[in-house]
Amino acid sequence: MPEFAYSLPPGLDVHLVPAPTRMSPSSGGGTGCVVDEDTRIETTGPGAERAARWLRGAVGAATGLPLPPAGDHGNRVLLRIVPGLEEELGSPEAYRFTADGHDVVIDGASEAGLFWGAQTFRQLLGPEAFRRAPVTGRRQWEVPAVTIQDAPRFRWRGLLLDVARHFMHKDGVLRYLDLMAAHKLNVLHLHLTDDQGWRLEIKRYPRLTEVGAWRARTRFGHRASPLWEEKPHGGFYTQDDIREIVAYAAERHITVVPEVDVPGHSQAAIAAYPELGNSDVIDTTSLTVWDDWGINPNVLAPTDTTLRFYEGVFEEVLELFPSPFVHIGGDECPKDQWRRSPAAQARIKELGLADEDELQAWFVRHFDTWLTARGRRLVGWDEILEGGLADGATVSSWRGYAGGITAARAGHDVVMCPEQQVYLDHRQDGGADEPVPIGYVRTLEDVYRFEPVPPQLTPQEARHVLGTQANVWTEVTEDQGRVDYQAFPRLAAFAEVAWSALPAPAERDFADFERRMGVHYRRLDALGVAYRPPTGPLPWQRRPGVLGRPIEGAPPNV
Repeated sequence: MPEFAYSLPPGLDVHLVPAPTRMSPSSGGGTGCVVDEDTRIETTGPGAERAARWLRGAVGAATGLPLPPAGDHGNRVLLRIVPGLEEELGSPEAYRFTADGHDVVIDGASEAGLFWGAQTFRQLLGPEAFRRAPVTGRRQWEVPAVTIQDAPRFRWRGLLLDVARHFMHKDGVLRYLDLMAAHKLNVLHLHLTDDQGWRLEIKRYPRLTEVGAWRARTRFGHRASPLWEEKPHGGFYTQDDIREIVAYAAERHITVVPEVDVPGHSQAAIAAYPELGNSDVIDTTSLTVWDDWGINPNVLAPTDTTLRFYEGVFEEVLELFPSPFVHIGGDECPKDQWRRSPAAQARIKELGLADEDELQAWFVRHFDTWLTARGRRLVGWDEILEGGLADGATVSSWRGYAGGITAARAGHDVVMCPEQQVYLDHRQDGGADEPVPIGYVRTLEDVYRFEPVPPQLTPQEARHVLGTQANVWTEVTEDQGRVDYQAFPRLAAFAEVAWSALPAPAERDFADFERRMGVHYRRLDALGVAYRPPTGPLPWQRRPGVLGRPIEGAPPNV
């Protein structure tokens, strides 16, 4: 991959986010390319038409230009797939962009690379190109005379949306797929089940959504808050909704990774089907979908009944999600019920296990084997390391870097998402106006200086770092506006970390990023994103009097 390098002539100000690998004035020294009513979008080679179709729809809607596939005169935007680019630029998602004279040429190493090049073209047209209908009355749009060579640093550039704690309707998920595509992110981790709600229709187990998708009320604020929203909350995605989400994502070269939590974070499932819980310890028939936050003691029973039930769930999950990865959670599973359960203790003895940690590892390993037999790969939070890691498992390292370091050194693939750095539900400022302040202060600059690959790893070990992911948990993020506020603008900084070959954290030019964000905020405005302004929250973005859980000081680098 080429080294990160800007080379722009004086007076040419380009504001791309994420920053491309290499950018320079076009070799012809031209004045750029005008896009107008005579401009056509042409394609060469199989696979290019899909990117052209997206470009005509998105840019055509914003500009009002027809952008036909052919014409006798005028400028053109030429989209081509050039397989040799993968070897030249080091990634199947690479692209090369040139605007000079009458032509814009976008070459992609693959369909994905071509699509990311089309996203760059849209940014170069200006913020108004991100609207859904023309607002300016202009009939000409100029693209500056630049040549760009670009490729992502990581192949996993992810965003987790927690739709279990507070449900996000289908249209909101589709909207976030568009926002991800605009920032060249390519993995949507959809957290579909938890104690507070089950969000995925499973046809053979209808009570999972009839019962498990609805809670009677919701605590407002952190779990120590005395405030309650005394109305039911819930919702779920039908299987057709999921097919639509997956297809919409695929058109944007985004993989949707489903998460179905086992063996913890499972009270919603147990409320629907009490036989899944440790009924020899507690009355599972009395459980309801949880209305509170925190770590729940009610976990799945390690029985054959539970294994067969979740195999049935995952059979339908695999039919809906073509992702090679399936996330099974595996985190925050309290062992107290297993310690007190005669059935769980009998299973430990039967399997020859040392303790409850090994029982959890057996549970995870069962589904690792089951998924592997069906051509899929298990992903789990770093607690799956406890008691021995399943052979084919990939680790989402969330409690810091340590789990990812351990996993990479053992030869396992890793997605770095340390809570101290890239949990976007954490507060963005230490001021009193920050809504429901959770966790450490993570400013825009803090996220921009996040480094996914720990220096402790050797180059060989570092190759196991598939990439990185920002996580948006929604316990105190109750609607789309709150999700926007927590995610943006920090997700733009994260996207640059995940895509661009940036220097070491201390050497990164945050002032230049802020300069480019000056234009990028206008793109977010055009997209209708309720981001946190640089000057602080607007009055309606605050939540005065709602208790949070701020943690003071700098986060540990663990």
